[in-house]
Amino acid sequence: MNRENTYLKELLDNKAEKYDRLSFITTDPIQIPKQYTKKEDIEIAGFLTSVIAWGRRDMIIRSATQLMNMMRNQPYEFIINAQEKDLQQFLTFKYRTFSSADCITYLRALKNIYNIHGGLETVFTEGYQKEESIFSSIQYFRSVFFEIQHQHRCEKHLSDVTRGSAAKRVNMFLRWMIRQDKNGVDFGIWKDIPKSSLLIPLDVHSARQSRRLGLLTRKQNDWKAVVELTDNLRQFDPCDPVKYDFALFGMGVFNDVEK
Repeated sequence: MNRENTYLKELLDNKAEKYDRLSFITTDPIQIPKQYTKKEDIEIAGFLTSVIAWGRRDMIIRSATQLMNMMRNQPYEFIINAQEKDLQQFLTFKYRTFSSADCITYLRALKNIYNIHGGLETVFTEGYQKEESIFSSIQYFRSVFFEIQHQHRCEKHLSDVTRGSAAKRVNMFLRWMIRQDKNGVDFGIWKDIPKSSLLIPLDVHSARQSRRLGLLTRKQNDWKAVVELTDNLRQFDPCDPVKYDFALFGMGVFNDVEK
């Protein structure tokens, strides 16, 4: 490793350590699944929170909290037992372009996944094992998720990696579920997908910092950019490249750009 890369690794390691802290989750959507201890509750709360995780973080947290309250703060029990009449209350729910119809479709899809396919972990893991890649994991999950009857417009809220989407929210959810975190931020409750295979949840903040630091040359924030950035970060930690998501995001959100 040359001198420049050695310096960059030290910078990113320090920033990752700074922001990979429980004290920061009070302003982060991960606080929603953190309310739960049951594996399935964590998965469902985390997934639904990730689906609406764009825009202002306080608004994301408020709407995700509303969703959990509507499920009586027992998301797994609600999902597996929900009848159509139970879903009608969600006609009042809306978050930006995620409509009440979208919400009800996603709850139906989760019910199908848990009652028919063994749950979120099983589906994502089966997808991963097809090609041993996060790409195949997300691609397969999306196909299973939308096997139920649904309106085409609902699909826009779950990224399609085959069309080049960066899949920021799905990659964030996978980081939460898979990455074992010594500081207790990420959950690490899924054991059959290695954290070394995870990809950066690329957003405008992490992309901007990555280009500033010379870690990303691609101009579009798409799947190819995600792969390029993650591959470069693997030079610094091949076992846990997405730990640097904390560094890049924190430096961007908090304008922490000193070197």
